[in-house]
Amino acid sequence: MLEVIKPGPLSSVQDLGRHGLRHLGVSQAGVLDPIALKLANTLLANDENTAAVEITIGLCEFIFHAPVNFVITGADLNARVNDAPIYPGWRYAANAGDKLTFKQSREGLRAYLVVEGGFINLDKQLESYSTDLMAEFGGVNGRPLQPGDTLMYRPSKAKVTQGAFLPSYEKLIHFIPGPHVELVSPQTLEVLNSTIWKVHSNSNRMGIRLSHHEALTHHQSIATQAVHPGVIQLPPNGEPIILLNDCQTTGGYPIIGVITQADMRHLSQLGAGDCIHLKSTSITDAAKESHRVQSHLNQLRLALTYKEKQHE
Repeated sequence: MLEVIKPGPLSSVQDLGRHGLRHLGVSQAGVLDPIALKLANTLLANDENTAAVEITIGLCEFIFHAPVNFVITGADLNARVNDAPIYPGWRYAANAGDKLTFKQSREGLRAYLVVEGGFINLDKQLESYSTDLMAEFGGVNGRPLQPGDTLMYRPSKAKVTQGAFLPSYEKLIHFIPGPHVELVSPQTLEVLNSTIWKVHSNSNRMGIRLSHHEALTHHQSIATQAVHPGVIQLPPNGEPIILLNDCQTTGGYPIIGVITQADMRHLSQLGAGDCIHLKSTSITDAAKESHRVQSHLNQLRLALTYKEKQHE
């Protein structure tokens, strides 16, 4: 089993989330970087939806109580097993009694810990193991991990260490203009593209609030309508909000854009004070980028399959 000694500011169990339930008021939840989860699970020959521990900021500590292969992806939060450094994107073998610690990093905010075979003492809620932190269900009793929590897994024999290229995280985030982009002002799109946006400290898994821009203040209102992760809402105070996985299912602020699916992963690493650029793009180009990211995962699966056959 994996024992939680220190959970850090926020560690929780997450898989790819709950989909197809927003009409019932159920949020998506799930990892903020699905590519990181899929890559880790590919390296371990797990199903791509196998749940991980999503670690925010770091400053946490775990102990392995049985041997197991594991992978860390996402940001490099200066992880160590005992006193030896380990790096994102590599498969490692832990022994019983090994201590896994995370410090923190100025370059990223979240890392993902996955074990071979996944954690086996979790209850699936609405077809997902993800922790819905707002509704308080899923994961471990619907809450962040706490000291003394244990996540069970089946012991596994050590395998050859291998790794994979991790796509980099960027501060240039692409979006598709939304249906209300000109409702506030004809200059809204220009402002979105030309401004250096700063992330507020009150951002969380529900959404990222960006710095105030006087040109975007308004008194417009719209009928409450469905929203989802990636939507850029614009409150009257001129501070755009990019919705993330734990966001509500409906909203009444104008929708001025939607982050492209391929670039959603970059938002997982944004912390207070980080600066980003937003750049509008087309639906066609957004689809091409999503295809490119998926091709990277497909190539990794093919390479690992070939490597395993070579060792048979």
